[in-house]
Amino acid sequence: MTSTEQQPFLSIKDLKVHFSTEDGIVKAVDGLSFDLVRGKTLGIVGESGSGKSVTNLTILGLHNPDSTKVEGSITLDGQELNGAPEKTLEKLRGNKMSMIFQDALTSLSPYHTIGKQIGETYRKHTGCSKQQARARAIEMLTRVGIPQPEVRVDDYPHQFSGGMRQRAMIAMALVCDPELLIADEPTTALDVTVQAQIMDLLKDLQREFGTAIIFITHDLGVIADIADDVLVMYGGRCVERGTKKEVLSNPQHPYTWGLLGSMPSLDHPVDVPLNPIPGAPPSLLNPPSGCRFHPRCAFTEKVEGGLCSSERPLLEIVDGRGSACHLTDEQRRDFFTDLAGSAAN
Repeated sequence: MTSTEQQPFLSIKDLKVHFSTEDGIVKAVDGLSFDLVRGKTLGIVGESGSGKSVTNLTILGLHNPDSTKVEGSITLDGQELNGAPEKTLEKLRGNKMSMIFQDALTSLSPYHTIGKQIGETYRKHTGCSKQQARARAIEMLTRVGIPQPEVRVDDYPHQFSGGMRQRAMIAMALVCDPELLIADEPTTALDVTVQAQIMDLLKDLQREFGTAIIFITHDLGVIADIADDVLVMYGGRCVERGTKKEVLSNPQHPYTWGLLGSMPSLDHPVDVPLNPIPGAPPSLLNPPSGCRFHPRCAFTEKVEGGLCSSERPLLEIVDGRGSACHLTDEQRRDFFTDLAGSAAN
C-alpha cells in the first residue's frame, strides 16, 4: 500500500526489554514486532506477566534506564524513540503520544483539582496561561461527557465516581490531541455499563481525531468490541496476530484457544463449564526453552521430535496474519474444529 494513511505510524521491530534484578535477568519482552497505522486500534491481549504493559511503557520511555536494557527499534512517525534523549521523549509524551492508565484513582493526584491536572499537561506543551488551561480543561471535560464541567473542573479526584475519574484520565490523555493513545486496561475496575460508555467514548474520539490506539487487556470480550487488529502475547512474545475477525473466529494458536475457552459466551448453554488454561504463566527469569507455552499446552505430544520444548517456533506474518506454533495448518484446523464442537455440545 502506497497511501500515506496506510503507512505504519508506529513501528516496533524486534523489541527486547530485559530487567536486571537480584535474582537475575527478567526477559519481560523478548523479540516483539508489530506495526500500527493511523486511525486504527490494535488490541494486545494476554495474561498478567505476558509483557503487554512493559511494551507500552517502553514505547513511552517510562522505564528505568539504570536497570533496563532495551534493544530493537521503536519508531513513531519515522522518529526513532529507543535511545532518544529524555528531553525528546518529554516533548512527545502527553503531546504526540499519551497513555490512559488502569487505575485512575492511584494515577491522579489527590492534592490537586481535576482541572489543574488536565490543564498542567496543556500548559507544559503549549505555554498557555492558567486561564487558557482552565478553559481547555472545561472543554475536555465536556468532550468526555462530564456533567456540569465548569463546576466539576474544581473538584478533587475523590469527588468523582470511578467512571468519571476514568473519563477525566481520558480527558487528560487527549488534552493535546495525541496521535498515539495507549490505553492500559482502562475499563477493568468499572461495571459493564460504564465500561461500554468508556469504549464508545474512545471510538468516538478516534473517529474525530484519527488517533492510533493500542488497547491493552486480558479480556477478549473487550477486544471484540473495540479492536481492528489483535496481537496475542505470551511470555514476552507474540504468539498470534491478525484482524479481530480472524483471531476470534479462526484462532491459530493453542494459547488463543485457551483464552477463548476460558471466556463465558452467550452462545453456549449455561451449564457448560469453562475450560481454564492449566498451570501458570512462565517465569521470565528462567523461561521454558522452545515454545514458552509448551508446559501448559495440551497439543505438545502431537508434534513430532519434541520441537515444542526444544525449538522456538517462528512467527511468520503474511498480510498481517500469523501464529508461532509447531502444529501444521491441517492439525490446527482439526484440533480447533474439535474444540469448538466440544464447547458447543
